[in-house]
Amino acid sequence: MGRPRAEQPTPAELEVLKILWDRGTPATVRDVLELINAQHESPRAYTSVMSLMNVMAEKGLLDRTPQGRAFVYVPATPRDQTLRSLLGETLERAYEGSASLLVAHLLDRSKPTTDELEQIRALLDAYETGQAEESDKNQGGAPCPPKRSRK
Repeated sequence: MGRPRAEQPTPAELEVLKILWDRGTPATVRDVLELINAQHESPRAYTSVMSLMNVMAEKGLLDRTPQGRAFVYVPATPRDQTLRSLLGETLERAYEGSASLLVAHLLDRSKPTTDELEQIRALLDAYETGQAEESDKNQGGAPCPPKRSRK
């Protein structure tokens, strides 16, 4: 019996998805294992990562294709779509749909740089004038900007 499709990825699943999104090409379990182990002090076992990725494929988070004796994996959904879904669930579950409360906590927690605050103001201005809504309708939403280093 297959696993039910999960609403959202777990933290470990999100780590694998981030690796695959950043990589931009299909990857084997060994490829992902090497990148995970480069990010952690305690190495993960091949079988642990393989089991996690197999579960993710069963849950519909990853697509896999046989290649020789192994599988290659790609995310089933684009990064923006997954992040929007995660944020939407958080907004509803934790903030009861209050965007202002979510933004207040986000700003307090993330301590944005001056440049980031300018970007946020520009996004708010665009949203207010309706440009962001048109972008959402035409492109499935504005892409998430790349993560910037702190000043």
